[in-house]
Amino acid sequence: MNRDIIDINDFTILVEEAKSDKPSVDACFFDEPVIAVAFYGSGNVELTVKYGDKEKTFNHTSGMVLSFYADENVEFIHTVSADKPLESLLIATAVKNLQKLPNQEGEIFKQMLSELVNPSDHYVEGPMFYMTPEMQKSVEQVFNNQYEGKTKMMFFRSQMTTLLSHFFGQLALMQHNEVNNLERQKLDQAREILLNNLENPPSLNELSREIGLNTFKLKKGFKEYFGLPVFKYLQNERLVKAHDLIKNHHLSIQETAWNVGYDSLSSFSNAFEKRFGYRPSQVK
Repeated sequence: MNRDIIDINDFTILVEEAKSDKPSVDACFFDEPVIAVAFYGSGNVELTVKYGDKEKTFNHTSGMVLSFYADENVEFIHTVSADKPLESLLIATAVKNLQKLPNQEGEIFKQMLSELVNPSDHYVEGPMFYMTPEMQKSVEQVFNNQYEGKTKMMFFRSQMTTLLSHFFGQLALMQHNEVNNLERQKLDQAREILLNNLENPPSLNELSREIGLNTFKLKKGFKEYFGLPVFKYLQNERLVKAHDLIKNHHLSIQETAWNVGYDSLSSFSNAFEKRFGYRPSQVK
């Protein structure tokens, strides 16, 4: 388990990364009440939250953004395995520090996360959605940074600001567009279908029929909810998975391209470079 804890301007940034050949469990608590936003990278680790006699489990965390309030009675458990490594970036502030946050950031928390600022239980879950490509890029940069000392502190501060800005911006967009709960469930289902069929995805009409939402609502709602059109989102997820396969599973570039649905190696390499800024052969 690699764990970095950095305190910046009444925020705590917790960066956790872990790999294991065998299933292993890592549990942690907060020592005071906090409001936090967690960003999960490509590892797709399992997360269980326990508080009192209650329990909440997340089985598909890759790309997830989860906001929450938690006090000292809440236990967060990550189950790491060979095919589910941990990449977690958490930005938290103590509830008592909200008034002290710079640039009126405390007011943004109060306005947009009021259920967390005024909690009704030991653990209260706020908005949860999946990262936009901009968020994914920031998270990837955190897990691939090579900085040390004061430079690392500057880098982490910039990424914290970027991620929180994207988080609240996406939250405002979702609230403005008012995708209703039933449609969100269907859109989440559509996303799961795409993620489970990256190499051979259904057509838009097939996807529409499978989730029971007409193609107009599927296209409009998907872009509003996830920040990208359906097949632009699919391409992005293909490339994120490809990066993981090369970096963590040591597949060849050709095998990786086939695994994520590319028949042409040159098309795959060009799309990969456009997404990440470097060729697949340069992944470390």
